[in-house]
Amino acid sequence: MLRRVAEGVFVHESAFLQSNAVVVQGRGGVLLIDPGITVDEMAALSHDLRESGQPVVAGFSTHPHWDHVLWHPDFGAAPRYGTARCAASTRDLLSHEDWTAQVAEVLPPEHADEIPMGLLGLITGLPADATRVPWDGPAVRIIEHRAHAPGHAALLVEERGVLIAGDMLSDILMPFLDLGAANPVDDYLAALRLFEGVAGDVDVVIPGHGSVGSAVQLRARIEQDRAYVQALRGGAAVDDPRVGPSAPLEWLPDVHRWQLQRLGLNEQNDTP
Repeated sequence: MLRRVAEGVFVHESAFLQSNAVVVQGRGGVLLIDPGITVDEMAALSHDLRESGQPVVAGFSTHPHWDHVLWHPDFGAAPRYGTARCAASTRDLLSHEDWTAQVAEVLPPEHADEIPMGLLGLITGLPADATRVPWDGPAVRIIEHRAHAPGHAALLVEERGVLIAGDMLSDILMPFLDLGAANPVDDYLAALRLFEGVAGDVDVVIPGHGSVGSAVQLRARIEQDRAYVQALRGGAAVDDPRVGPSAPLEWLPDVHRWQLQRLGLNEQNDTP
């Protein structure tokens, strides 16, 4: 179930959209990042960790989208961290009486009955100036940015050379911009520059969805994502296989066209 990708760092890939749950081993237990999608997956992950004598001592959600703020009772009552903005966004969602209905609208129909909702979004916000995850394990640097979602953060496990990218740097998904932000294109490009700034310290990149990549693949993904976003900003035709006729998921070209429309660009700027 868990696949080792670096010393003390393991990944579990969900059946839903190649979602990656990440486990980082510490001294007395593990840091669990974006822990999974379905009840059965998370229960099995918890079982495997218990069997190996590695309780969950801390959690982290890279951003406030539903598939990154889930939890399972078997993981226990460890603190579940996120950035201050991530926690604020989830608190806002949970403040609405109909929040379960709001989330249900965006759940994948094939997994909707398998997704645990009871502990969704119970995130402890770290101080706004926090640069490290507070836990007893390898130093984990927080790289906060404004791309994709409010309070999004990547995590750099410095001693292991592992970049946990959240919903960025995917080989199967093009950049999904936060179209509710004031400057979604500039925000995304700024985040890519942050990743470029740490790329020399990275041996492995783990996207929220997609394949784990090498240092070489990290740089290639940064360039591919930058080219996509710059094409959106300039109104140029987008040459990206993730949104073309051979897109890995049939609905990605539709999302691409929706992003064009929301940015005020014409359909003629889309890939033919």
